Amino acid sequence: MARKKQTPVDKPLPSNAGDSKESVLVAAAADLAEFATRSLAAAEAMGIKTEPIKHFWLAPAQRDVLRAIPGISKVLSAKLADQAAVFLVWDVARLILAIAGFLPDSVGHQQRALLIVSEHLTERLLHGVDGDEDPPTPPAPPARKKRKPKTDPNTIFQFRITLLDIKPVIWRRIQVTDCNLTRLHEYIQAAFGWENYHLHEFEIDGENYSQLAPDGVDPDRKFLDEADVYLSQRLPKPGKRTKWIYEYDFGDAWNHEVLFEGFPPIDRKVKYPLCLEGARACPPEDCGGTEGYTYFTKVLANPKHEHHQEWRDLMGRFDPEAFDVKKSTREMRKVK
Repeated sequence: MARKKQTPVDKPLPSNAGDSKESVLVAAAADLAEFATRSLAAAEAMGIKTEPIKHFWLAPAQRDVLRAIPGISKVLSAKLADQAAVFLVWDVARLILAIAGFLPDSVGHQQRALLIVSEHLTERLLHGVDGDEDPPTPPAPPARKKRKPKTDPNTIFQFRITLLDIKPVIWRRIQVTDCNLTRLHEYIQAAFGWENYHLHEFEIDGENYSQLAPDGVDPDRKFLDEADVYLSQRLPKPGKRTKWIYEYDFGDAWNHEVLFEGFPPIDRKVKYPLCLEGARACPPEDCGGTEGYTYFTKVLANPKHEHHQEWRDLMGRFDPEAFDVKKSTREMRKVK
């Protein structure tokens, strides 16, 4: 049922880009704290402070970022560790306040991660406090026993994965043993250098696969369960080249072509998974998709550009041409 709309709760505004990095972080923290406080006041006035936010979700990496904040309560830490936990309006506001308290003392990569997660939380809190109505709840999938196919550990699958619509091309060539699409998603994230903050999907032969939980986020996007689909079930036995599409971050819409290149012979001296080769660095998270990335690299290459220092401060040191095949392999092998 739609709730009667109260005074809108605005999202925090970005701080003055001309200020120093430290003052920008302090101002951003103040904006977040004010936003969370006003949201709590609005929720209390509406009587929904302790209501759950429906269809609330956090990616695994986002949960890790939040659990690493010093002083976060044991209750919130336990909820973050539980994928099935229900988050109340009050809980999400407290998470934003925790970010606001720690943001000025955070450093380097941690700062960007906190800002990315705070944007996601403010959007979910806005939906919980100021939304006109809740999206429909999707029907629960029928209970069934998942059966893992028998896999041949001697079968190796080779893929060339290319990030579309960017020139020069950013790509990776990887070899993996049989696994489901969830594991392949994690391998792609690791090989490219993505940080797994956002949702994703595979498009295969006109069907879309992802984690089932995201169905509640956008009722227009329907998924089949990627955890049930193994490479050996979808790839042709003769090794015919096959193309899939992998999309990461539905906002920035990073589309990757996943080209299956066949079954190379297994090398007994090699540990799999393996990144064989590739080119160029993964774009920074949340830089605005392909158009934003193109603009960012132009600004970065021009020290005289009016926004050069601002982007350097926000994104840190970034070399678009950098790629380390050994690092990509190490990150892939961390996937469990």
